[in-house]
Amino acid sequence: MLSLFEFFSRPKRLHAAGVLGMNARNYNVISKYNRRNLYSLVDDKVKTKTLANSIDINTPKMIGVIEHQYEVGDFMKIVANHAEFVVKPAHGSQGKGVLVIKHYADNVFTTASGKKLGFKEVYQHISNILSGLYSLGGQYDVALIEELVHFSDAFQNFSYQGIPDVRVIVYKGYPAMAMMRLATKESEGRANLHQGAVGVGLDMRTGCANNAVSHNMPIGIHPDTNADLMTLRVPFWREHLLIGAQAYEMTGLGYLGADIVLDKNRGPMMLELNARPGLAIQIANGKGLRNALKKIDKKYPRGLSAQERVDYVLNNG
Repeated sequence: MLSLFEFFSRPKRLHAAGVLGMNARNYNVISKYNRRNLYSLVDDKVKTKTLANSIDINTPKMIGVIEHQYEVGDFMKIVANHAEFVVKPAHGSQGKGVLVIKHYADNVFTTASGKKLGFKEVYQHISNILSGLYSLGGQYDVALIEELVHFSDAFQNFSYQGIPDVRVIVYKGYPAMAMMRLATKESEGRANLHQGAVGVGLDMRTGCANNAVSHNMPIGIHPDTNADLMTLRVPFWREHLLIGAQAYEMTGLGYLGADIVLDKNRGPMMLELNARPGLAIQIANGKGLRNALKKIDKKYPRGLSAQERVDYVLNNG
């Protein structure tokens, strides 16, 4: 049986399915619609969060930032009033360097997977972040500490330990394609498809599942929770799409990926943005992105507000 990746890799089928290839994405889309001077707005998570908060886009609250090695020893003071938190590199990608602490007491930190860490191990992790171990290009980085997201009960049976997120591809301000990424035991609670997470394609009008894959192969049942993936539906779907549409005004990027989580108390929240979102979303949806972008170019109106663009997608997507 051919995997979807193998199916799409055959030239005639790839073209017929409207698949957007890496070269076409880089030269015909990213280089054309994303000015390089704007990349820092999404490559730096501190900048992204600050900018999002300035226009009232919902994001996890920032607890603190550690910029220098001599500040690492003080991280306990920063999290003193927080029993749970997340530490991440400001310039990281693909979930690298993200440390989720669900509880700590007496200098014992418990991660999302239940692993116990001591003060020295957390100290070393933050120090590694600053040294650039997880950052884009290995550049010196800063450590962002933010509140832990409590994912909605609506997804309780669909993700293994980790927080599921929705990736929305936004083109010229219009949400063009979306998927939900679900953590698995193999992915160690991370929602990254290349690490073994499940990708679920989402209908743009309804937020309901239309396809699901694991390691590029179609699946119907989550490998760890046994949930029926085709019953998945994202609540507050319009609000998810609106965050992606607003990110266009916020950054000026004509092509971007918005990662959004659904907190049980605070609703949809923007986790991060990406100026070079990957193309696995096509495999998750079982269809190509090129046709969706072409449709926006030819048929979608210009000059609409973010709210109007989202409503147009919900009625015509």
